[in-house]
Amino acid sequence: MKIEPAALAQYIDHTLLAADATREQIATLCREAQEHGFYSVCVNSGQVPYAASLLTDGRVKVCAVVGFPLGAGLSDTKAFEAQQAIAAGAGEIDMVLNVGALKDGLLDQVSDDIAAVKQACGEVPLKVILETCLLDDAQKTKACEICRELDVAFVKTSTGFSRSGATLEDVALMRKVVGADVGVKASGGVRDYKTAIAMIEAGATRLGTSSGIAIISGAEASGSGY
Repeated sequence: MKIEPAALAQYIDHTLLAADATREQIATLCREAQEHGFYSVCVNSGQVPYAASLLTDGRVKVCAVVGFPLGAGLSDTKAFEAQQAIAAGAGEIDMVLNVGALKDGLLDQVSDDIAAVKQACGEVPLKVILETCLLDDAQKTKACEICRELDVAFVKTSTGFSRSGATLEDVALMRKVVGADVGVKASGGVRDYKTAIAMIEAGATRLGTSSGIAIISGAEASGSGY
């Protein structure tokens, strides 16, 4: 598969989720997203108002993470964070599901947690982060089935802040379970053009990465996390 840089850029959520991210860095992120035509910038919810103030023409969306990076907070808290982020200008929400509840087999709790955030999102697309590196294949499958039943916009592999990020095998499994109508976002460790194309070939329809510029230029970025 060959995808030209301009087309590949539209797969990318240009991401900066570091705890010490400054306004100067967020401004650079937004400027790069506009210059290169990335689909969105993905930031912590506290950075949404500033990012939205810089991206007023609507060409680049602002994506906010919710319950990040652990997913272990109260559902009402996650829903409130999503609601407030949207009010501040977020056009997409990436939430972390309750990983512990999923591993305990508390599937109703997992479903209710996602449903609460989805309700808070209204028409704003919701992506659900599974944190696949902490799950076995049966748990990944069950999480994807719940997300498919709730009609979320995307399932997403990883926060980029745990043991490891996206793998081709996980992306392929997620695509198989959710079918054609739910997006799959590969995030964590996608740092070069070759890996980006492989993820898309495996079934990804969005890429979360801090290495977007390197990816579309055919280079390889260094570093860890996103």
